[in-house]
Amino acid sequence: MNSPSNQIVPASVSSFPAAKFIKEIGRGKEGARSLSCEDAFSLYSAMLNAQVSDLEMGAILLAMRIKGESIAEVSGFLDAAHAQALASCEMIAALTDVPYAPILIPSYNGARKKPNLTALLALLLAREGAPVLVHGVSHDVGRVTTLEVFAEMGIDLSMDCKAAHQALTQRRLAVMAIAQLSPKMHRLLSMRQILGVRNSTHTLVKLLQVFQSPALRLSSYTHPEYRIMLDEYLRTVAPEQGATLLMRGSEGETVANTGRGQQIDCYYQGRSECLREADSQLVGEPDAVPNSLDAKSTAAWIRRVMAGEVAVPANIAQQVQICLAVSRRLVPV
Repeated sequence: MNSPSNQIVPASVSSFPAAKFIKEIGRGKEGARSLSCEDAFSLYSAMLNAQVSDLEMGAILLAMRIKGESIAEVSGFLDAAHAQALASCEMIAALTDVPYAPILIPSYNGARKKPNLTALLALLLAREGAPVLVHGVSHDVGRVTTLEVFAEMGIDLSMDCKAAHQALTQRRLAVMAIAQLSPKMHRLLSMRQILGVRNSTHTLVKLLQVFQSPALRLSSYTHPEYRIMLDEYLRTVAPEQGATLLMRGSEGETVANTGRGQQIDCYYQGRSECLREADSQLVGEPDAVPNSLDAKSTAAWIRRVMAGEVAVPANIAQQVQICLAVSRRLVPV
């Protein structure tokens, strides 16, 4: 797999007839029509392969931002992303003789108001023997990313899927930037630098399943309309992909809030099950929490928790047990 560039490579000349799709999705929030799953697959495949011109790309991204993604569009887009991953060998080989299915933790939001404890969740799961892949962005202006916290802890990034498999085998934890995990999706994420707003790919990367075996995906939402969309979509996921745990994000991150714990729903084989009810009252914060949002302070506090000097926040400890139970359930007997 070639090393991706940090620069956005424009597609100045279209080799894909995108206009007919823009005509459907570009009529505004009330007048736009959603694409079929097949059309969404074709369109997103072309976008990933840089076959859409710059002008058409901007129109597509903004139209989808205004309209919002339908279930068929999310399904088609993700099928295209997974097909590209298979074609480009951007899949991670299955682990053998492990009593847990792999756990995917996407991290694309970071922290602005409270410390980002996604790294703590990953380390606690890995310590119990579950293979955990954390993927996300390395930097995000104004936010503290999980990958920055891992860097402060001296945990290096895996630069390709083979290296990720080795890390999972050796220490049960692998950390990858989306630039290495899926360079083509990274290019589309980077369009935010030009347009100033997020696009559909920010939703899709949080739903990636990059293992060659069933896995447990942790997913989160911020806006209520995404909760409705994800609830419908996750019921359609094929059982061979594994299961998904869905919760309201902690500033967008898939880690339990240390104050008021979120509801956690499990989606598997077309059904959903509530594994944890949302707290009706605020749970007391731990006696010791990171005294600053910065990555260095957060990493230092996580080290103390892992060393047993500070108690694991109760809601995160409960989330760990839920993840482990579902992960075990996905392993064939």
